[in-house]
Amino acid sequence: MANVRLAPVLRSSAGGSKQVSAQGNTLNEVLNDLYSRFPALKEQIQPEQELSKFVNVYVNDQDVRYLQGLETAVGASDVVTLLPAMAGGR
Repeated sequence: MANVRLAPVLRSSAGGSKQVSAQGNTLNEVLNDLYSRFPALKEQIQPEQELSKFVNVYVNDQDVRYLQGLETAVGASDVVTLLPAMAGGR
């Protein structure tokens, strides 16, 4: 199972967990396993077929946009990080 790290803003949708495990051989499979247990995460991460452009997703610290996107391979010892983009300022 891959380890999925959740940014603080996502933790309330995952029962307060900082990190959870999820099964799958691709990022898409890992995310679907995550959504089956924490449905509220789907709206924040992947409201459409593709990932939200406001969420950065990394597999082992590599941005999946520069890999194979949702088809990026994920191994049992890999770490997936979900990090919503933050904006602010004046």
